[in-house]
Amino acid sequence: EDVKKFTRTLRVIQAELEDAEQRQLTDPAVKIWLDELKDVSYQMVDVLDEWNTNILKQQVEKQEREGDPNAHVTKKVRFSSFPRFFCVGKVSDIAPKIKDLNDKLTEIYEERKKYQFLSKELGIQQPQQPQRPQTASFVDISGIFGRENEKEVLIKHLLSDSTAEGKGLPIIPIVGMGGMGKTTLTQLAYNDDRVKTHFELRKWVCVSDPFDEIKIAKAIIGKNAPNSNELDEVLECMSTSIQGKRFLLVLDDVWTDDPKKWEQLKVPLIQNGAKGNRILVTTRKHEVADMMRATRNKINLGELNDECCLSIFNHMAFWDRDVHEFGDISKEIVKKCKGLPLAAKTLGSLMQNKTKIGEWKEVLHSKIWDLEKVEQEVFQPLFLSYNDLAPTIKCCLLYCATFLKDHKFERDDLIKLWMAQDYVISKGNKEKGTTGDAVFDNLVARSFFQDFEKDPDTGTIIGCKMHDIVHDFVQFLTKNECLIIDHGEEITSESKVFGDKVRHLTLRYIPEGPLPLFISSYNCKNLRTLATFDSRITTIDPNLILQLKCLRTLNLNRNSIEELPKQIGELIHLRHIDLSSNHILKKLPDTICGLYNLSTLRLVLCSNLTKLPENMGNLINLKHLYVEYCGLLESFPKVIGRLTSLQTLDVCSCNGDKDEAFQIGDLRNLNLEGSLEIQLGGDATDKSEVEKAQLADEQ
Repeated sequence: EDVKKFTRTLRVIQAELEDAEQRQLTDPAVKIWLDELKDVSYQMVDVLDEWNTNILKQQVEKQEREGDPNAHVTKKVRFSSFPRFFCVGKVSDIAPKIKDLNDKLTEIYEERKKYQFLSKELGIQQPQQPQRPQTASFVDISGIFGRENEKEVLIKHLLSDSTAEGKGLPIIPIVGMGGMGKTTLTQLAYNDDRVKTHFELRKWVCVSDPFDEIKIAKAIIGKNAPNSNELDEVLECMSTSIQGKRFLLVLDDVWTDDPKKWEQLKVPLIQNGAKGNRILVTTRKHEVADMMRATRNKINLGELNDECCLSIFNHMAFWDRDVHEFGDISKEIVKKCKGLPLAAKTLGSLMQNKTKIGEWKEVLHSKIWDLEKVEQEVFQPLFLSYNDLAPTIKCCLLYCATFLKDHKFERDDLIKLWMAQDYVISKGNKEKGTTGDAVFDNLVARSFFQDFEKDPDTGTIIGCKMHDIVHDFVQFLTKNECLIIDHGEEITSESKVFGDKVRHLTLRYIPEGPLPLFISSYNCKNLRTLATFDSRITTIDPNLILQLKCLRTLNLNRNSIEELPKQIGELIHLRHIDLSSNHILKKLPDTICGLYNLSTLRLVLCSNLTKLPENMGNLINLKHLYVEYCGLLESFPKVIGRLTSLQTLDVCSCNGDKDEAFQIGDLRNLNLEGSLEIQLGGDATDKSEVEKAQLADEQ
């Protein structure tokens, strides 16, 4: 009953979260309220996870006592319907925690009333919502640098012979992240003399969101637009106004990818006007171009080069003084822009009134999100894109703040990390929630990722990067929750204050030696991710491990760890462990087999690994097992055949006793829910073993 009450209360609060998320940027009190809500939500998830884990533990132990190696364990228990057989002792431990959290949430629920958040369910337009800036066709070319090639390509599309375009009305979409200069490029082409001469009628409409067909149609009609708000009447008037005329229609800042809204407007545009009509669309979303069936002439607008960004910066910063006054520092500051014209313009205007070298150095050495002007002007368009995301996708985007700048995201690895945080579900359970593939594709389509690597056979995007400004933005939104620390970096008083808010901690450049104890300053008991990059950790203090009670992801790849403390078996929430490229790792503690929630285990290139724990069959939620290039590994336990959740089994051949080693035939007892990828070598792939596995009969 307490869980149901908690869920009901949380559902009411969730209807107001969109308003609260927007207001936290300007109201510190709202930010504190949101942090408290996150804390209690995290705690409830962990308590319920603890409950589930204890149930799983009982089932595994029962299976072992009865000695049935083929028994299947119920791998997940729904929070909404707890089984009656749950032991009384554990209920007495967990029930008070749930009641206490319910009381805390009730306090938060009551406190929210003083902020008067607007509920999304009420359908009320929020006056606090960030205003989407209106645009116009006029442009001051004196402050524009670069984009000459893109402009010529665009004008070529606008003036080309329409007979080569096929049927329908040619639509040219310009797609790119916020602040990349889509509107500016469109303005340059729109005001080019060649374009002015070519088109009898030119119309510029700032569409923004929501997509209002009547508003757009009236803007096309102009001063003779009817007073009526009847769609049919307005569209009829629009048809008359463009009849027989060659027109260029600019639809700037389109967000909707709803084909129904577009179709109603498109039909009269196609049926009227003259040969050579064009529609030019700017958008941040590739789905818009797909919805309009306009991918043929799509222009993907990329970054400006450093020289052009420097010109924009200098134009703003030195409009009334010598450009050489702070020349060298200017070049360094501009590197922060990473090719984003809006960032160059904003930083340039920030420096207009700074006359001392110390002021310039302060900006140079600041994190970009600490600069108020950047927060207000550069992050604002990014926040509009962020606010357009579904809650699940927001969580996945923000998790990217745990990685370093310029990190190459591998699609499958990133999705597994999202799954470890329970943001998304696996491919085989689409009916239970959003899949990681759907989230990844959505973020790609909305220009949050770039520099794509594609599968040469299928064309599927398998890798990408994130623009540095987007990375700065997600770090800004998670600055109390995600933390990246370099070795030797001073622990600031601010970071100590927010220590108990840190959920995801990334360490970099840790030298040869133990995992640093200073991470205890960040209240380890709340950490859900601990990752290292470019480090040489050799040992881990068992007492430190015991502090990581809420940890879900442990990424210690490319270190020099010889063994893990047995206390790792106490981290019951762990879903993802990556120990790849720990070349002196010899074995895993047997206690790791008690991690009943573990979903991914990566042991690639652990060249001194000689054996795996015998009780690995207890890892009933293990979906992905990677044990490649472990040359000294003697054998795989036969109990791997009991891992009924397996979707990926990526292993190498072994040199041990064939009778004791795992064979592919041991997979015959799997009750596969989805696909299973297997890479095996040596005798494990003997023909008779493949036949014994009978995998072809699995669904």
